Amino acid sequence: MFRYLYSLFLILAVPLILLRLYLRGSQSPGYRRRIAERFGRLSPSANFDSNKMTLWIHAVSVGETVAAQPLVKQLKATYPEAQLLLTSMTPTGAERVESLFGDSVFHSYLPYDLPTAVNRFLNRVNPTLLIIMETELWPNLLYQCRKRDVKTLLANARLSEKSASGYSKFPGASRTMLQSLTAIAAQTEADAKRLEALGAKGENIFITGSLKFNVEQDIDKAVTDPFFESINKSGRTVVIIASTREGEEEKILGAVSETLNTNPEVLFLLVPRHPERFDEVATLLQGAGLSIQRRTQQQEIIPDVQVILGDSMGEMSAYYSVAAIAFVGGSLVDTGCQNVLEPAAHSLPVLVGPSQFNFAQICNQLEAAGGLKTVTNADKLAAELNELLNNDMRRQEMGRAARSVIDANQQALPALMKVIKDLLS
Repeated sequence: MFRYLYSLFLILAVPLILLRLYLRGSQSPGYRRRIAERFGRLSPSANFDSNKMTLWIHAVSVGETVAAQPLVKQLKATYPEAQLLLTSMTPTGAERVESLFGDSVFHSYLPYDLPTAVNRFLNRVNPTLLIIMETELWPNLLYQCRKRDVKTLLANARLSEKSASGYSKFPGASRTMLQSLTAIAAQTEADAKRLEALGAKGENIFITGSLKFNVEQDIDKAVTDPFFESINKSGRTVVIIASTREGEEEKILGAVSETLNTNPEVLFLLVPRHPERFDEVATLLQGAGLSIQRRTQQQEIIPDVQVILGDSMGEMSAYYSVAAIAFVGGSLVDTGCQNVLEPAAHSLPVLVGPSQFNFAQICNQLEAAGGLKTVTNADKLAAELNELLNNDMRRQEMGRAARSVIDANQQALPALMKVIKDLLS
């Protein structure tokens, strides 16, 4: 009954869905493109063959796409005869698929979970296996896959207490969806227990660890791009404020100003999480009286710049490669923190605010190892930045500790590949 009511609600909401796409497209034009794909009208390139083995990975947006990168690489090596299809929900996710994989994989937006759209899409794709990154569950998609005997794997699965509480409000629907999955590869034992408590079958759950530890590092651009070369040549110590969210920059500005008062030669690199906010954040920085420069405006840094606004996409690894200290955003506002493993992979000391539910287990591991420090507010952030800037030895020790956690947790990819091989055998 739930799925029928849910489907009826979605059908009635289609006009609002289209209006939302149009409105979001005013800030991010990608939302107004390829709309037919969102209703299951996939138009892949001519060499897509629905009769071939098709391994389908759904990665909702940028973070999940980046996490899937080592998996895509391994699948291509293990199953060279198969074609890979990646789906996403956001234009930024689509752009990241293009930048990471080019034409080596097929891409489409995932259709909305309307019965007709899902059926149309599955008829065209005819997948062998659907791999859903993290926890992106859609009732009609899972129902139709099960009906067609398409194997489904929830990979890199995580479920915070907050998310589990949300799913528990619909116990019947949650149990049905979880039991429709062929297998679940959970990040941690805690994730596995929460999933099982919601109705997943214990015998179908495997604890594989987090794929995000298998960070793919590509810093060639940082070495050869004139912009990043000019940062290195300046000899200035760089502090990166990464992946900030709405309302967070205002909190951080005080810490930036206080740090610059004590260490005026420091260069801050601020990278907002969402590209549609670049102009807004630039205005905010200028209003604070800071000397700023946008990454996309010049090929080299200007001598007196205090803050570089990282207003480009697909360069986070390059940004981290020129930094000495990292603060990871989404954590001084209650959005659960962004990816702390990227700076750790670059051997950077990691600072993060108290909101960490997206990466709670990983933050705990990094902090226990001495590679991460939680700061409760902007004043504590300024104090920690000044301490690290004035203590080279501590900075290096934290960086090494952060990297050691990455190196010690490389089992996730082979463990996940074993689950996949068993499903395809």
